[in-house]
Amino acid sequence: MLHRVGVISDTHIPQFKKLPEATWEHFAGVELIIHAGDLSILRVIAELETIAPVVAVQGNIEEEEVMRTLPIKREIVVGHCRIGIVHILGDARTRERVARQEFPGARCVVFGHSHVPWNQEYDGLVLFNPGSATDRRRQPQCSIGLLHIDDETKDVRGEIVLL
Repeated sequence: MLHRVGVISDTHIPQFKKLPEATWEHFAGVELIIHAGDLSILRVIAELETIAPVVAVQGNIEEEEVMRTLPIKREIVVGHCRIGIVHILGDARTRERVARQEFPGARCVVFGHSHVPWNQEYDGLVLFNPGSATDRRRQPQCSIGLLHIDDETKDVRGEIVLL
């Protein structure tokens, strides 16, 4: 079976007024959406749930309601793929080591925080940051992501989608 999972992070609503309209187009048909933190308000989950079920973690810039409701990290399984989710995953030098320590059984670790898209595989471990959907900072464009999970081939592939 093939699975398509939407991945979004660092939406910072209401500082940024709303999610980009393109989110609905690119996430159409996904079976799940992962939000890797810095939603800021829970309304973001409700909006994304109009597309598909949402699994989220808290980031480091959240309103009280988000901190009371969401965990700092979590692990889920989609098809054959165990996915770790956390907002902050060290820096580029320590990222792989931290991911393996925090999620030893994971095939993929989704993270956010830097607003910099990241899609790398390290000896069978995919590290994936979709960038920010609303705040590009030093990036040329905002971005979201997709995970493509193939149960037959046991493949996991990340895709950065520029908005």
